[in-house]
Amino acid sequence: MNRYGAQAMTHWKEHKPQAFGELENPEEFFAELGEEISTEIETRARDLEGQEPDGEGYLQRLQRLNTSRLTAEGEVLRERVLLDVEPDQE
Repeated sequence: MNRYGAQAMTHWKEHKPQAFGELENPEEFFAELGEEISTEIETRARDLEGQEPDGEGYLQRLQRLNTSRLTAEGEVLRERVLLDVEPDQE
């Protein structure tokens, strides 16, 4: 299980215990979810990177790529991992 799957599992255990308890095989579920999240982050980061501007230096390119990666990661984690808590967990 990658770090995204582990993060989702921890979040569900703490904030969605009823849904977590209903999972037949949590390890498999979160391992697959983690892989899906990782792939989605990579795809979205590539979309956000855009075209390399003329004259872009190494540090500017590194900053652009890191920013797109962090933005994609934040978006996907909010959509797929950091889900709303169950009503009795608020």
